[in-house]
Amino acid sequence: MASTYADLREKLGNSCRVRHVGLHSDREIPNFSKSKRKNTSKSPRPRPSFGGRKQNVEENVEVAKLIRSGIKQFQLFSEEECKQIEDKINEVVRIGDDDVYKDHTVDRAPLRNKYFFGEGYTYGAQLAKRGPGQERLYAKGEVDPIPKWIHDMVVAKLVAKNIIVDGFVNSAVINDYKPGGCIVSHVDPIHIFDRPIVSVSFLSDSALSFGCKFSFKPIRVTKPIVCLPMTRGCVTILSDYAADQVTHCIRPQDIRARRAVIILRRVYPDAPRLEPSYLNPQGDSHKKWHKPDNRSRDNTTDTRLKIKSSVHVVEGSGGNSTKTNKDRIPKERGRKRHASLLSSTSEKVANDLEEKEEGEISEGEGRKTKEQDARDSRPEAVVPKKKIKINRPKLLS
Repeated sequence: MASTYADLREKLGNSCRVRHVGLHSDREIPNFSKSKRKNTSKSPRPRPSFGGRKQNVEENVEVAKLIRSGIKQFQLFSEEECKQIEDKINEVVRIGDDDVYKDHTVDRAPLRNKYFFGEGYTYGAQLAKRGPGQERLYAKGEVDPIPKWIHDMVVAKLVAKNIIVDGFVNSAVINDYKPGGCIVSHVDPIHIFDRPIVSVSFLSDSALSFGCKFSFKPIRVTKPIVCLPMTRGCVTILSDYAADQVTHCIRPQDIRARRAVIILRRVYPDAPRLEPSYLNPQGDSHKKWHKPDNRSRDNTTDTRLKIKSSVHVVEGSGGNSTKTNKDRIPKERGRKRHASLLSSTSEKVANDLEEKEEGEISEGEGRKTKEQDARDSRPEAVVPKKKIKINRPKLLS
């Protein structure tokens, strides 16, 4: 007899339970409720703590305060003054493109050109041994002197505003950036440059970032601790912590238009230098010339000279025997005599050719060919004991 249900919900619930039990009749019915999950012996995973991140943020805030304490900025140059200085910068670029400056004055890199004046130094990939403290100045005179317009239009105004003292600057660098250009994080070499470091921005606005880290392929830059705006005509002075204890850089995203900066510094008189490179005899100091060899001819490494003055060694079955220069004198005389005889033979053949061209050789009996004339007119040569094969030029018949 069919079972009856007072409510449709009761019928549906009963049928679902039957099918569910039949499906899992051979094993325990799984229970996915969180309240009855099996308890494991492992301790519960602790929630992540943000105390370390908070501590890093606090440290960065303190570092940012130290960085800003070593920075001073002045909006010193007017629009008209900026245009005049920018024209001079463009003139420097044109002279560099014409290859007029000395070799170490211009340093080219992708999207950035550097022009050293007064003093220049090696850095980055130019170093034989990389690392802080390995930078070296070029020898005196290997970069061009500071242009007069930098003294008159830039340095003089800084001195007049008591930003720097007169005579402080002996090194000026012009960095010319194209859009997307950059300069990686660095600290101006402490063993080369005095503090403060003075820079003046031109052509467009940009920013100077502190405490960044670079990675390449593709190029990426971490978030800076301090990002300092540098407007056109602005003077920026770095000293203390900002100059010595933290790196600074120019990020690619901060160069949106062409930008130029003039960096003014003082080089220590006892800063380490590279050995001077030798100039060529014509006096062109900007062209490289190899160092002359001061060794005497007796100590030369030329193998041809050594062969002439050495002892000739002949290997034989019974051992080694030597022949000195005195033993080779008769053979040398024979070779010279044979060469002179060959030269006289060639002169005779040339004379015969001229006679034939002028028609002086008559046709008739017993006419000889050119080869016969040369063979008959050739005197007997004194041939040395060792036969020497000589390739004689073939004569036209």
